[in-house]
Amino acid sequence: MADVLISVGLLVVGFVLLIKGADFFVEGSSSVAKMLKVPSIIIGLTIVAMGTSLPECAVSITASLTNNNALAVSNAVGSNIFNLMVVCGVCALFNPLAVDKGTLKKEFPFSIICAMLLLVLGYIGMVLGRADGIVLLVLFAGFIIWMVRSALRARAEASDEEYEVLPVWKCIVFIIGGIIAIKFGGDFVVNGASTIAAKMGLSQNLIGLTIVACGTSLPELVTSVVAAKKNELDMALGNVIGSNIFNILFVLGIAAAMSPMGFIMENVIDIIILMVLSLVVWGFAWTKQKLDKKEGIAMLIMYAVYLVYICVR
Repeated sequence: MADVLISVGLLVVGFVLLIKGADFFVEGSSSVAKMLKVPSIIIGLTIVAMGTSLPECAVSITASLTNNNALAVSNAVGSNIFNLMVVCGVCALFNPLAVDKGTLKKEFPFSIICAMLLLVLGYIGMVLGRADGIVLLVLFAGFIIWMVRSALRARAEASDEEYEVLPVWKCIVFIIGGIIAIKFGGDFVVNGASTIAAKMGLSQNLIGLTIVACGTSLPELVTSVVAAKKNELDMALGNVIGSNIFNILFVLGIAAAMSPMGFIMENVIDIIILMVLSLVVWGFAWTKQKLDKKEGIAMLIMYAVYLVYICVR
């Protein structure tokens, strides 16, 4: 019992380090980018979108390197399902969530294609190997180039007031401190989650899909809820979709390239569920180009049903 309590403590400390580390890293990096006259829109599409996904990245890479492969895959897939259904669902409860038409036509379908590609690569041989990881990383590089080009076209609309510029010394402290916190936070979460799974007879897959996925998705939840409260509604869904693409292409890409990850049938089923839920939310958003309160409640209920399913299967 003492081991479980210590592991729960490690898990909580790990989540705090991950979330605060991501905050510091984003703030420091954003200020450096502003000093270098990088447009705010590019900062938002790259540094901030990646920064909110750093916890997933730290956990999945650490899990992959320590051969906790089930935790690596389930964390990324579980985070994507949580982002889509809970983050967007909660935001829609505050205000109808406006959806940019360009996001509906480009990024949203691309996120579903990414999930489909992950399913195909993982199902072939039931392993996500180094070559598969490289394929995902090459696609990620292409996606970043696409985002930057889109941002440059829209730079005239970008606001220069979005980020506060910090002193250079503070930027360095924030970036280095953020990286250290993310590194140790990832270690603590993986060690804590693995011990809890072993002691309580739960699978790493279940722990990864629930506790770890929800914990590492807290930055996306906080960022999107704040945006919704400030009526910056067009940002919220775009932030979630961008994070979901990052989780599959970069997080799992780099984890697989460093250490091949075995797939189990539960991973395959969860990716199919992610694709189905993505299509449902895409349909919701397409009808009125927004997600209203009723649809937000429906999304949260669907997530609750999914949680019950993964706990009893």
